[in-house]
Amino acid sequence: MLKLVKFKLLEQRKKGQFMIKLPKVEEMLAAGMHFGHTKSRWHPKMEKYIFAARKGVYIIDLEKSQEALKGALEFMENLVKEGKTILFVGTKNQVKAPMKELAQEAGMPYVTEKWLGGTLTNFTVFKKMIKKYKDLSEEKRSGKLDKYTKKERLDIDREMKKLELRVGGLVDLNKQPDALFIWDIKKEKTALTEARKRNIPVIALCDTNVDPSQVNYVIPGNDDATKTIKLVLSSVKETILSAKKEAGEKKDSAK
Repeated sequence: MLKLVKFKLLEQRKKGQFMIKLPKVEEMLAAGMHFGHTKSRWHPKMEKYIFAARKGVYIIDLEKSQEALKGALEFMENLVKEGKTILFVGTKNQVKAPMKELAQEAGMPYVTEKWLGGTLTNFTVFKKMIKKYKDLSEEKRSGKLDKYTKKERLDIDREMKKLELRVGGLVDLNKQPDALFIWDIKKEKTALTEARKRNIPVIALCDTNVDPSQVNYVIPGNDDATKTIKLVLSSVKETILSAKKEAGEKKDSAK
């Protein structure tokens, strides 16, 4: 499947069918996207993305980052145009809020609290948890929980809050996602492992301290800087919303 998608991307790129707005290298530089980790914390497989070292800190080659981001955005654009689903994963403190906002605006599932083992490899169990959360939410909205005592309602509220943290971002995920977008594969190693087991393509922001060999679409960059987070996620959101709009217009014109 992945080989077929890559072939389609190459054909569409040749025909000029992509209209992705990439951030300029200067914008990436201003966002601090070029700052890697110290030389003592690097991974050898990230060497090809490194431009130089300054004062013991690796500097990422932003021209390569820009090209890699372009490839990742084209892949996501193609998926969205085909009506497919991208699961967004980012639980670092500085990324969880903007990641959640992006996913909600784009109408995509997300995990921004804690990745629970088995989310992908034991999805049947998670579907039951999702259904329970949706049912309780609907009962609360419709007033069906009013028949319970105050203590019982408090217990139900506590259960709903726990379920929201676990599966709140997955309520519209009815099947295995078609791709994962991960911010920091070192922190989200369980999500990465499960995606690989299920043969799900992975797009990921990779800093100089991680092994990128398990990622299908590597975006080299600083995974800690808030400005980098804003810049990259903004490009991702714009790409997805634009692709959804185009897909919707094509669907309407075909009627």
